[in-house]
Amino acid sequence: MKKKKQSRIILEILGIILALIWLSPFYLMIVNSFKTKREMFEDTLKLPDVLSFENYTVAFERLDFLKTFFNSVLITVLAVAVIIIFSSMAAYALSRRGGKTSGIIFMLFVAAMLIPFQSVMIPLVSIFGKLEMLNRGGLIFMYLGFGASLSIFLYHGTLSGIPKSLDEAATIDGANRFQIFWHIIFPMLKPVSVTVAILNIIWIWNDYLLPSLVINKPGMETIPLKMFFFFGEYTKQWHLALAGLTIAIIPVIIIYFFLQKQIIKGVSEGSVK
Repeated sequence: MKKKKQSRIILEILGIILALIWLSPFYLMIVNSFKTKREMFEDTLKLPDVLSFENYTVAFERLDFLKTFFNSVLITVLAVAVIIIFSSMAAYALSRRGGKTSGIIFMLFVAAMLIPFQSVMIPLVSIFGKLEMLNRGGLIFMYLGFGASLSIFLYHGTLSGIPKSLDEAATIDGANRFQIFWHIIFPMLKPVSVTVAILNIIWIWNDYLLPSLVINKPGMETIPLKMFFFFGEYTKQWHLALAGLTIAIIPVIIIYFFLQKQIIKGVSEGSVK
């Protein structure tokens, strides 16, 4: 009993230390977002004597935040919705058909997670440029391609735990494949759908590289793209950039805190079953 208590105390201490290490960048970001440019370089750890929201006001105006926020929300929501719809249907087809062909296709999707984006970046942009798809629609299509592998993997794991007898019973009652999936199976995938949604929201919301290659028109930038407004060739306005970053991460943090239980449940169901 004493050994168990000691090991538990050690694990709790390690957990606290790891939590502090993980939270330290957020502390530095928030603290320095209230400072002037001169105060930042004097002491990055110390809170300013007077908390001023001037940096937030300036960052909000220079980022044209409402318009940029709308662009990010539009692209993120549409991309995540497309990923959920197509990935869930693909995983359902692969899990219900079975056989060697379905197994090979599923393994190809899993293997695709190992391919780094940088290796396909140049040919991808070249092909989409020839198809005149270097726009929001093309960007959403690219997000589907890069987000489908992990999403199908998670959906497939959950679907493997749902008995096929439900499909058979619905077929006897006269339902077709489309009705079986959307009215019976898909509602049962809510936990893993939430997990797929939040994982892709975090990734797409914070993505800089792909939008920088695809979005070229002014006024269509996402928040990460617009954030580089504060970094010029000769000046770097870190105090304003940190204020802008603090504003940008608030929506994702709120979503995560409200859905964290479903995320953990969905990951465990999708990877274990």
